[in-house]
Amino acid sequence: MKTPMIICGAAGRMGRTLLALVAQHPDATVHGAVEAPGHASIGQDAGEQAGVGHLGVAIVSDFEAVVTPEAVTLDFTTPAATLEHLRAAVAKKGPMVIGTTGFEGAEQRELDALAAQTRTVIAANMSVGVNVLLRLVDLAARALGDAFDPEILELHHRMKVDAPSGTALALARAVAAALGRDLQTEARYGRHGIVGRRTEREIGIVALRGGDAVGDHTVFFTGMGERLELTHRAQSRDCLARGAIRAALWLVKQPASRYSMADVLGL
Repeated sequence: MKTPMIICGAAGRMGRTLLALVAQHPDATVHGAVEAPGHASIGQDAGEQAGVGHLGVAIVSDFEAVVTPEAVTLDFTTPAATLEHLRAAVAKKGPMVIGTTGFEGAEQRELDALAAQTRTVIAANMSVGVNVLLRLVDLAARALGDAFDPEILELHHRMKVDAPSGTALALARAVAAALGRDLQTEARYGRHGIVGRRTEREIGIVALRGGDAVGDHTVFFTGMGERLELTHRAQSRDCLARGAIRAALWLVKQPASRYSMADVLGL
């Protein structure tokens, strides 16, 4: 039996990719497609919008009308929209896979409070490769220790609104945890001017923006006479969508709780 899925942000770049891949997946089916109220795509067929032909599923603005306990919602939208959807999902016991980034302050606190009240997978990056990278970064940081300086470089398309990326921050948190450092006090976001010598404990994070780059992340561990670089490059959004679908298929078999991609992959 195929797992029904709801795609939020259905007319966006990520939404169209998700719709296309879910429609073609042997174990999944498109149950619903949601866009913001007033969006020009409302009422259109979701499959036609995604370029995969007629699916018989109209894009709607009322998420609450389509969420069910059986259908997994895939949400790569905005923090405000994701929280609105998660509130409705909790009320109706609907599972959610959340790839939205940029939560801050009260939004992050509400996300944390709501997530465990239903079945939820939350990840800054749904790519299977990136989540393996997170594990490798943890192993490398523990093995190399304080003798190597960690620096993180990320590149994304010019339309991305948050910086650094959620994935870069996740990588920084992995480094900090492995080295026993407090990211809040040790992070250094770019450098400009006379900043002084690099401290022994700082974790550098630099964001680049340009063109249509889907997402590149490199973690440098630079020592005396040698350097280790761990890199992941997303060649298309398909890797994010495929990871999200994998998470959704795993999530429907789990009890209510908050999960990560590490849980999904058994890392």
